[in-house]
Amino acid sequence: MARRRSTGIPGLSFSLKRATGVTAAKRKISKATGIPLSKAGRRAKVGRMAGCLIPTLILMAIPVILLITLL
Repeated sequence: MARRRSTGIPGLSFSLKRATGVTAAKRKISKATGIPLSKAGRRAKVGRMAGCLIPTLILMAIPVILLITLL
């Protein structure tokens, strides 16, 4: 894998979004709503929710299957 060449002075960087407060505003919105604004964050949240949902659905399906077989 090729190494990236830095174009500036090492350890010195500037971000227009951070300087104007866009980053802080997005962070506040995300924390207040509980919904990530980044695509990767939204995908991770949905993945966590789906992972938690599957065992719940299985546990809910067992009594239904038992009721169907008894009737």
